[in-house]
Amino acid sequence: MSLTRRQVTVAALAAVPLAFAATGTAHAAHRQRTLHIAGDSTAAQKYADAAPETGWGMAIPFFLNQGLTVANHAVNGRSSKSFVDEGRLDVVLGLIKPGDFLLVQFAHNDEKSDDPTRYTEPWTTYQDYLRLYIEGARSKGARPVLATPVERRRFDADGNAVPTHGEYPAAMRALAAQERVALLDIEALSLALWQRLGVEETKVYFNWTATEQDNTHFNPPGAIAVARLVARELLRTRVLAPRDVIRLDDGIPTSWITWPEASSASVA
Repeated sequence: MSLTRRQVTVAALAAVPLAFAATGTAHAAHRQRTLHIAGDSTAAQKYADAAPETGWGMAIPFFLNQGLTVANHAVNGRSSKSFVDEGRLDVVLGLIKPGDFLLVQFAHNDEKSDDPTRYTEPWTTYQDYLRLYIEGARSKGARPVLATPVERRRFDADGNAVPTHGEYPAAMRALAAQERVALLDIEALSLALWQRLGVEETKVYFNWTATEQDNTHFNPPGAIAVARLVARELLRTRVLAPRDVIRLDDGIPTSWITWPEASSASVA
């Protein structure tokens, strides 16, 4: 699906951080650094009609100090390719300012080989598209950050958490090293977390409800847990300084998660 010019404009307005609107001055906007997220449904903002499904991007602000604003551009169902082809990366780059960050997490939908609008091959087109995010961020004076895709909930017969993303995490790791880009290895860390929690406990973290057994998307505890992994990695890789990250060892109440009503400005 391609976006019309009006839809792209609306998407841009929807993604503008609220903190920017509140300042009312270019000077204040310049001082406020923004973490832009480009990704898929595992990170995306969810609305009231999707509750309790929760993207980890909804929880990452709980771990960041007031000097950082989050602009969550992640959208359900997008791959590194379709996000670009729909004009969404152009929207993000139109908003990014020097000193900002562009955190990129894709693979869940890049893997869909039966859909040519989304499919990429790990060692060729996937890396090619990721380079567009890297080069685009750098051209704006922002810092690109790659995050390997968070793992799904899948266990073998012996209760071992098993990886589901094939060669995509390895391809991203190799690209990050080649391009000298900070890498958040969320795939490895989330797999280890699901292993530690086990078959039954992980159901609390994923969108398991009375009517749904979803092993890809998160409930509030899962979104908070993955956001904590992201924040720790942003600190470990020195993308952020210690003063930028808060509450890493604190319990985050799930009541902090809210699902706003979908507005006319939200573009699926």
